[in-house]
Amino acid sequence: MTPLPLLQQREIEAGVIAPLFRAFATEVGEARAREIIGGVVRELAKQAGCTAAASGNDLAHLRQTIEKWTEGGALELTVLRDDAEAFEFDVTRCRFAEMYARLGFADLGGLLSCARDAAMIDGFNPDIAFARTQTLMEGAAHCDFRYRTSRVELPT
Repeated sequence: MTPLPLLQQREIEAGVIAPLFRAFATEVGEARAREIIGGVVRELAKQAGCTAAASGNDLAHLRQTIEKWTEGGALELTVLRDDAEAFEFDVTRCRFAEMYARLGFADLGGLLSCARDAAMIDGFNPDIAFARTQTLMEGAAHCDFRYRTSRVELPT
């Protein structure tokens, strides 16, 4: 079976998860529903990180994983640093955010997509430090992804 591009996969997932989230929110409150759904999404992301690391878990292999995120123009990146100690880039266009808005789920995009990033790297290689201070999903001008080997401290 040929895997779907990630953007298409997330759209299918959103069509199922968002209505479930709304139903949970009605029953248990939005905060609790976010906690439950967020926990599941983060665990799935951690598992995906473990799977991606099967062929290697250094920065070079992380770059290959991130290339899959960009398939079909899903993300447009500006690479700021790419060397043995760091991979840093800004996302200047996010079709994931555009897709959630088009579907009427803009308020859930961060929960369903952005919340995966830290958990994914934890599964991929917990010795790679990850930082992101803003996202397009939240209305920022860009997403700032910063990955560094553990021996290089990330700015705060």
